[in-house]
Amino acid sequence: MTERRTVRIAMNGVTGRMGHRQHLVRSLLALREQGGLDLGDGSTLWPEPVLLGRRAHALKAMADQHGLTEWSTDLDAVLADPTVDIYFDAQVTSAREEAIGRAIAAGKHIYTEKPTATGLAGALDLARQARAAGVKHGVVQDKLFLPGLLKLKRLIDSGFFGQVLSVRGEFGYWVFEGDWQSAQRPSWNYRREDGGGIVVDMFPHWEYVLHELFGRVTSVTAHTATHIPRRWDENGVPYAATADDAAYGIFQLEGGAVAQINSSWAVRVNRDELVEFQVDGTEGSAVAGLRNCRVQHRSSTPKPVWNPDLPATEFFRAQWQEVPDNDTFDNGFKAQWELFLRHVALDEPYHWDLFAGARGVQLAELGLRSSAEGRRIDVPEITL
Repeated sequence: MTERRTVRIAMNGVTGRMGHRQHLVRSLLALREQGGLDLGDGSTLWPEPVLLGRRAHALKAMADQHGLTEWSTDLDAVLADPTVDIYFDAQVTSAREEAIGRAIAAGKHIYTEKPTATGLAGALDLARQARAAGVKHGVVQDKLFLPGLLKLKRLIDSGFFGQVLSVRGEFGYWVFEGDWQSAQRPSWNYRREDGGGIVVDMFPHWEYVLHELFGRVTSVTAHTATHIPRRWDENGVPYAATADDAAYGIFQLEGGAVAQINSSWAVRVNRDELVEFQVDGTEGSAVAGLRNCRVQHRSSTPKPVWNPDLPATEFFRAQWQEVPDNDTFDNGFKAQWELFLRHVALDEPYHWDLFAGARGVQLAELGLRSSAEGRRIDVPEITL
């Protein structure tokens, strides 16, 4: 008979879009639906969420909706409960650092959305606190688990590219202003005073994607913009957008490759997926998105000739080959939750920790500084 071990997880900010949809429903509740997490030693780990937030009525409604019994608006009381094993944070960025610090002090293992803090000093302080306390800690780095990027990593590991020369990324979509159509993102994303801004949100993602797949970022040159200066909040009230809604970055990578990534919430999509990365190497190229990945090898690369006097006769997209799935891809958030839970339960290796999260905060901080000062900024290695 399989032994069932319960792990109690305080989930703060779970009424928000990402906390509810990806972390609660598609990760922990999905694990419960499959009977728990098989640990491979004859036991199954059963996640028991404890919902945390500020709005009691919303927490109760969510708990009732999903058949859960435990929720609270009292963070200190939940952290004082010795049966709670893990603290998870998906709050607004400005509230995260203090709450994680309290959870570390209470001896809880930490799993958190990024960015982990509003500045590098705070992010490093949390990582050092967690190390000193001896608690396990992890940061969500979900894009590494996307099918498209998993296929891209497969190509990298096989040596498909030869020497990687460049990475070009395009991310974003049009986020409605909120007046005649409701916005797809919360209004705090566009207020710097509340921790908003696309650099703070997306540069931590680009840091771990580049670091894990191609090499450490050694310098950043960025230009930011607030293209839409006036938006309407969830109640239809107009407000001034004080945070950047677009960022154009150039990242020098260790090993010589250059990455250029555009991030914007004020761009209309003319690509196959909401994010795409084109990787060009001496032996081949690839374009990877959320789910798909296409390649063009050196041996099958066409020979275009520039001639603006004649119409194009080649359909360039048809000259690429689709990379097959060759695997079953689970939800990326769920896949990383499973790895972290195994780390907590079995002490299996796990390196996407608060120090890795601090690198993302550092890149965002230096990106904003680069834009403000109009120059390239070196990215020093973090001293642990």
